[in-house]
Amino acid sequence: MDQPLIQLKDIHKSFGTNHVLKGVSLCIYPGQVTTIIGKSGGGKSILLKHLIGLVTPDTGTILFEGQPINQRKRQARRALKRKFSYMFQGSALFDSMTVYDNITLPLRERTQMADSEIRDKVREKMSQLDLRDVDHKYPSQLSGGMQKRVALARALVTDPEIVLFDEPTTGLDPIRKNAVHSMIADYQKRFGFTGVIVSHEIPDIFYISQRIAMLNEGRILFEGNPQAIETSDDPVVREFISGLSSTPAVSAAMATQEKVESRFEEEMVRLSELNIAFSLMVFRVENLNEINRRAGHITGQKIVEKFTDKLREHIYITDRCYRYDFDKILVFLHNTNLSKCRKASRQIASRIKADSLVDIVPYPDFCFNVGVGYVEADPESRLERMIESAADNLQTFHEFRVC
Repeated sequence: MDQPLIQLKDIHKSFGTNHVLKGVSLCIYPGQVTTIIGKSGGGKSILLKHLIGLVTPDTGTILFEGQPINQRKRQARRALKRKFSYMFQGSALFDSMTVYDNITLPLRERTQMADSEIRDKVREKMSQLDLRDVDHKYPSQLSGGMQKRVALARALVTDPEIVLFDEPTTGLDPIRKNAVHSMIADYQKRFGFTGVIVSHEIPDIFYISQRIAMLNEGRILFEGNPQAIETSDDPVVREFISGLSSTPAVSAAMATQEKVESRFEEEMVRLSELNIAFSLMVFRVENLNEINRRAGHITGQKIVEKFTDKLREHIYITDRCYRYDFDKILVFLHNTNLSKCRKASRQIASRIKADSLVDIVPYPDFCFNVGVGYVEADPESRLERMIESAADNLQTFHEFRVC
C-alpha cells in the first residue's frame, strides 16, 4: 500500500477533565475516502478538526507525507492548510450572501487573486458541479440538495488535496442521504481529492468509502476496508454495526453486506443439499451519471428507489430484492435456473412502465436506461464473483423514455 498521506500517532486530547482522545493512531491514504464512525459524542469531530489544525493535540504526532506537521516552519504550515478544505455539518452557508459570494469566500480569504480570476475560477467550479443560473440566489431559495452542492462547490473551489466532511447528511431523509453520498462519490472520482468523512450512516457510507476507522472509547478500535468491518468478529464492532444498520426495510436504504451474504448462503445450502437452483439478477441504471448531472442527484436516487419498489412488486414472495449501491439492485430468484431467469426478466420489463416511475419530465428528451445481467449459481459459486459476472454481462433491460 502507498505511504499514508496523513498519519496520526498516539494522539491524546483533553478538555478539562474530559479525556476525549486517548491514543489515536490512524492512517489516511491519498486518493481514497476514509470514513470515521463511532458513538455520538465519542470525539469523531474533534479528531477531524485535528487533521485541519483547528485543534492541536496535547500529546502525539500528526505527519503529512511522512513529516511531522509541528516541525514545519510557519510558512510551510500555512501552505499545508491551503491543501485542506472543510464541508461543515448542515452546509453552513451564509444566508445573507448569494450563492456566488458563498463560493468565492475561501478564495477571497486565502488568496490574492484578482476579481476577474476569482470570477473565472468560481464559474468553472459551478459549471463542473452542475450549478447553473443560481449565482444571484440566496441559500434559502434553494432546495436542500442544491444547498449541499453549493457547500461542496465552496469546499472545492480552492482545488484542495484533502476535503473533510463532518456529518454531511445530518437531518436528511433516506433519498437525500443517498443523493449526498452519491454526489460526494461522483465528484471525488472526478476531482481525485482525498476525502475524510465523519458519519453514522451505516451501511450506506460503506458504499463510497475505501477505508473505515471506528473510534471507540477514545481509541481506534478498527481500521480497514468496508468488507472487513462488516465481517469483523470483534463483539463491540458487531454490536455497533448491527445497531445502526437495523433500520426499517425501505427501498431507499442500502442492504448490508452481511444481509446479502446471509441470503446467498441460505440459497447455497438449498442448492447443495436439496439441488434447488437459484439465479442472481443485477439491475443497473446505466445513465445515472447523466441524470445526476442534468437533473440532480436527488432525482437520480428517486428513480432508483421507485424502480426498486416496482421490482419488488413483480417478483415472487420467495425471491429477494436489495439496493446494493447507488445504481445497482440485486434480485435473488429462488428455484430459478438461467432459462427461467431470462423469462422473468422479459416479463418484468413488459410490466414496468416509465410513467409509474417518473412524475415529471426533468429535462427535454429525458430517458433512463436500465441494464440487467444474470447468472445461475453452481456449487462453487461465490457471491462477489456472481455479482461481477452478472454486472460484466449487462444487457438492455429496458429503455424508459419520457418525452
